[in-house]
Amino acid sequence: CEKDVLIDILTQRCNSQRLMIAEAYRDMYGRDLITDLKESLSHHLKEVMVGLMYPPASYDAHELWHALKGVDTEEKCLIDILASRTNMEIFQMKEAYLMQYNNDLQQDIDSETSGHFRDTLMNLAQGTRMEGYADPSTAAQDAMILWEACQRKTGEHKNMLQMILCNKSYQQLWMAFQEFQNISGQDIVDAINECYDGYFQELLVAIVLCVRDKPSYFAYRLYNAIHDFGFHNKTVIRILIARSEIDLMTIRQRYKERYGKSLFHDIKHFASGHYESALLAICAGDAEDY
Repeated sequence: CEKDVLIDILTQRCNSQRLMIAEAYRDMYGRDLITDLKESLSHHLKEVMVGLMYPPASYDAHELWHALKGVDTEEKCLIDILASRTNMEIFQMKEAYLMQYNNDLQQDIDSETSGHFRDTLMNLAQGTRMEGYADPSTAAQDAMILWEACQRKTGEHKNMLQMILCNKSYQQLWMAFQEFQNISGQDIVDAINECYDGYFQELLVAIVLCVRDKPSYFAYRLYNAIHDFGFHNKTVIRILIARSEIDLMTIRQRYKERYGKSLFHDIKHFASGHYESALLAICAGDAEDY
């Protein structure tokens, strides 16, 4: 079956090899491979195969554009991408967004979202997080500001909360979270969940979880997408493709450790046909995962 061959070729190559295949395809046939994939495939299989053909930054830009400009804003997609990307990934994503859609990502976030959720997304989209720097002497100070922000919940305190979470280095935040626990006797995720709600709360928690362990965050998101939403295809596809050459192996390990069943097993249980084959090929399960 041609679809089996297609799945095999595209899932068994890295992104740079797929881009070379697309270039050779254009040279040989004078046609665009993505356009042909869109025309010859349908439904979720099409989403997977087309998604694999984008360079990482372009794929993020593509997902953000549809999350912002679709019928309904897909807040969880915005959270997954903007809470987890590095400064360089955000810079490349914004460049790709501008090139592909002739729009400014930050302007679109500003016009399509609102409130403190919007402010936090806008801050993350600047890509100005400090990198590699940690100052133990200010960790307790940061923790006190975070603690007050969880207690008082004024607009000013919300701003301070998101400024720290969006701009301090991961190393600095690690220490601040420890100090927060010492000061309050409470984990910061529990405190945020108690004090805030809605997408603002979800975004803050996502940042904290990504600071602590990004693969665990994505394992948690995949588990939710598979089990809580009756297999939320878009989320599963997006995470598998976006993380496939970054930390998908570790995500798989975290998934199995945390939930008892392998990611491979759960995808096999919920998906079917060529779509299932494509997802499993990206997920690349070990023998004991079957």
